[in-house]
Amino acid sequence: MPVPLHQAKADLFKTLGHPVRVRVLELLCDGPRPVRDLLAEIDVEASNLSQQLAVLRRAGIVTARRERTTVTYALAGGDVTELMGAARRILTGLQSGRGEPLAGLGSGTAPDGGARLAAR
Repeated sequence: MPVPLHQAKADLFKTLGHPVRVRVLELLCDGPRPVRDLLAEIDVEASNLSQQLAVLRRAGIVTARRERTTVTYALAGGDVTELMGAARRILTGLQSGRGEPLAGLGSGTAPDGGARLAAR
């Protein structure tokens, strides 16, 4: 029996429902990155990052390529970049009528390097 679309969407959003995973996707929107670069940008233990990357890889959202001792991750498709941009636009719209904006939404560029997404 095929999985209903609404269930598949819920599963996708569950996969995206972790701050480290979202941060990884934000960084990968700018292009492939080796794990060492992801570790330098995200304040987590290597084992935690590895677990989160494995979740994204199993879901088919990211791909991994190994060259010698370096593993480089990339988005599996451009739709993820569009999804991240849509999330930014939704959050910007929600915050526009509220008192305190989320960090990085009001300035047009995100302090986390998400300038490309802010322009979308």
